[in-house]
Amino acid sequence: MKAVVFHDVGDIRLDDVPDPKIEAPTDAVIRITTSAICGTDLHMVRGTFAGMKPGTILGHEAVGIVEELGPMVRNFEVGDRVVICSTIACGACSYCRAGCHSQCDNANPNGNRAGTSFFGGPEPTGPFNGLQAEKARIPFAHTTMVKVPDEVTDDQAILTSDIFPTGYFGADAADIEPGDTVAVFGAGPVGLFAIISARLLGAGRVIAVDEHDDRLAKARELGAGTVNFSKEDPVQTIVKMTNGIGVDRVIDAVGVDSQHAHGGPAEEEAEKKSETFAAQVDRVAPEQNVQGDLWKPGDAPSQALEWSVQALAKAGTLSIIGVYPPTMQSFPIGEAMNKNLTMKMGNCPHRRYIPYLLDLIRSGTVDPVKVLSQVEPIGTAIEAFETFDKRAPGWIKVELEAAE
Repeated sequence: MKAVVFHDVGDIRLDDVPDPKIEAPTDAVIRITTSAICGTDLHMVRGTFAGMKPGTILGHEAVGIVEELGPMVRNFEVGDRVVICSTIACGACSYCRAGCHSQCDNANPNGNRAGTSFFGGPEPTGPFNGLQAEKARIPFAHTTMVKVPDEVTDDQAILTSDIFPTGYFGADAADIEPGDTVAVFGAGPVGLFAIISARLLGAGRVIAVDEHDDRLAKARELGAGTVNFSKEDPVQTIVKMTNGIGVDRVIDAVGVDSQHAHGGPAEEEAEKKSETFAAQVDRVAPEQNVQGDLWKPGDAPSQALEWSVQALAKAGTLSIIGVYPPTMQSFPIGEAMNKNLTMKMGNCPHRRYIPYLLDLIRSGTVDPVKVLSQVEPIGTAIEAFETFDKRAPGWIKVELEAAE
């Protein structure tokens, strides 16, 4: 079968690989009808999340049809249409039973303290082959798969595999209360779903911060006010927009590939920190393979975090859902402590949210396809990866469609 395979930093290929097989009684094999490219995939290809094993199939988002079931998968039938949770969970341990599926004790073969296990990730997460392929093995399928209602299309369902639940998790962790003012740093796909989710949870006002005009336009379409950090100082602008108070909640949907301002009044401050930012990049991405405009790590890994802390009102809440690797150790802890901030962060427990979000979609409460910008055949996946990596205008969320 065809699959997108990681060979090295800056080197991914569409390869022929063996079909997956049942390896454990709780496994399933699915035929993938729809997968997607995520910003997290780019962290691995850019080298800002190290430890990828060559030969690993990439991707952690998929919708498909069940082709084979292990004998201990009792809640599905062959032929069922399912969406795959990006993080793998056993459903039986104390963490899964508490709804913290992304910290499952049993999914990660590296041990119960190894942390999140997800598809297409580095060795410390498993590794498990990913979902940008024609077929996939799904471990702990009774929990990791969710049946898709007939009323929900593949285009809608693929967005619940990772980015919609992650955005909702970010809003939920921010403890948003009705009327709150919320800033979302990063108007990429996860940030856009954080905007949607903040509004679902009753936010009175949402402000999106980014530097890409197409993403800011989409944020406005979804009801957010916008700030372009390469045209104006984002913190000063947010403070001014809130009458000198700051925002009640911030959601960092950027992560380690954060960029500093490349124009406007915030650029001068970034220049003062250029050596600090360069040292951070060297630490989180010691191995790079930049090819022209391709596979460039973010030039300021801590920038979104710094702005997030500064933009918050006193006693506000910071929710971090942007991906940071264990090697990222820069955070403005002193400023956060002295503002009495509450901080919550982590990898999304997808299985906790996906059934609820599918119900919202089925009822017509929300249509996630508003965030989907491209549908490309999986045969052109490498070209799609490259265009998405360059943040080409209009390329916000890319779906990969299986060959018929």
